[in-house]
Amino acid sequence: MELKERIAAFEKLGVFLKEQGTGFFTGMSAEHKMFGNLITQLKNHNGWFTEENVHQAIASIAQSLEPENLRQWLTPYRGELAGPERGKKVLVIMAGNIPLVGFHDFISVLISGNRFLGKVSSDDHLLLPFLAAVLLQIEPRFKDSIEFAEGPAKDLDAVIATGSTNSSRYFDYYFGKYPHIIRKNRHSAAVLNGSETPADFKELGKDIFQYYGLGCRNVSKLFVPEGYTFDSFFEGIFEYAGVAQSNKYVNNYEYNKTIYLLNNEKLFDNNFLLLRPDIALSSPIGVLFYEFYSDEQALGTRLGMDKPFIQCLVSKDGALEGSVSFGNTQCPMLWEYADGVDTLRFLLGLS
Repeated sequence: MELKERIAAFEKLGVFLKEQGTGFFTGMSAEHKMFGNLITQLKNHNGWFTEENVHQAIASIAQSLEPENLRQWLTPYRGELAGPERGKKVLVIMAGNIPLVGFHDFISVLISGNRFLGKVSSDDHLLLPFLAAVLLQIEPRFKDSIEFAEGPAKDLDAVIATGSTNSSRYFDYYFGKYPHIIRKNRHSAAVLNGSETPADFKELGKDIFQYYGLGCRNVSKLFVPEGYTFDSFFEGIFEYAGVAQSNKYVNNYEYNKTIYLLNNEKLFDNNFLLLRPDIALSSPIGVLFYEFYSDEQALGTRLGMDKPFIQCLVSKDGALEGSVSFGNTQCPMLWEYADGVDTLRFLLGLS
């Protein structure tokens, strides 16, 4: 296939996802019906994958596949992409923390003219294979470029693996001899300056609570000015109290609350989120860590220390250098690469 044909196929997949995400698609195609049934049943396989969370992931991907976004992503590489297909076999080991978290690697491998060999997580083993089948309906010539591995992977040319810091050691051991991208734990943080409004906190609530806080782009830490009080923050996020309707979420919240209380640790609690002072970036589900800063210089020094471990930084109106505005962490564009590693450049460099 030529590049324009690969792009056209993903544009059509974006239309399919946009229709599915709205729930108001015309014609009720067999694929839409099957996908709708799958989404409804997913929570039986993974209690974190509610219909709302899956539709949120679908909407985000659909937006990224709009023609203008695809054009902006691919323009810097267009000369290299326009050449012959590379046909390199790339093993992609995917995480399963949020729905379709491996989609970016999927499109990157295929749009670069390489062959995708996917190893899905048991927590998210249904969604991407279904979308791959839809893509094959749209463009059958992808048939020899898409495969999902169940056993040991052989005859590899490259590896992209996403997991924890612990699992990355195993990935390094097994796949270090191949060209590779191996991703470790990263976390996201928000910086408050005291001028935030209830509307700002409502948007920040999306960054905290979407996907129940399971993603690396979910805010798990707040940096706040010395003497900051959290009344306005709690007021602004109150509409997310519905997360406590999830048994899995509330079990985590209550467990952590019990441990902290037994240890007589300082807490703020609004009955669905615990705020706890801690210098760590990664907080448990149902908990948000916070840390005071004295001035902008001290804040810059502190953020510099954590930069290698921060996936996404947010601030009011994205005013802080390197940050995005509240409410935007879970809608990354195709050119916003995980861990800051340019996946497409890596794939185009395979020889």
